[in-house]
Amino acid sequence: MVMGTAERREAPEERVAARSTGRQRHGEPGRGGYGQPDRDIPVRGRGRESAGGERRADHRPLWIEEPARRHPMPDPVRTAAVRAVLIIAVTLIQAMVAFLCTMAGSWLAFPMVISSVVSTVVATWAVVDVWVTRQVWHQRYGVVSEPSSTARALRRERRARRRRERAGLREQERIPGGAGQLSHP
Repeated sequence: MVMGTAERREAPEERVAARSTGRQRHGEPGRGGYGQPDRDIPVRGRGRESAGGERRADHRPLWIEEPARRHPMPDPVRTAAVRAVLIIAVTLIQAMVAFLCTMAGSWLAFPMVISSVVSTVVATWAVVDVWVTRQVWHQRYGVVSEPSSTARALRRERRARRRRERAGLREQERIPGGAGQLSHP
């Protein structure tokens, strides 16, 4: 397909909007199908002149934001998970160094083996910490969705008590002297 002058002068924002709505399909110009150049990638020496006469390079965003499919981990759980991954990485490096020092017959082998054993204990604790932090977060802030939940029964009782109290207040606020009668003739 040959592009005309009007199509080439289309604003980059409109091209991005067209891509995100799926107007262009795989293999069409601008998509960069197999064996086709991607016409949205800037090339040296190629650009546009803006209203002020200055040249600006065509550009396209590196990615288009898409909504997450799942909710992200809560912050305390994510922090514990990152800490656990770092500790496990250090433990694996220590174990590898201890193995290599043992094979080489270095004096550093014994201290490295001892530190690897200690690091293994700490790494195990870090993984358990992630699990415990996740369980605590769900217990404190999680949603209880079981019909047999005690929280649901307590809420139901509270609502019934409030309804009875409101009905009693309405009875007290009614005009004395009978139903539907006015207080003056």
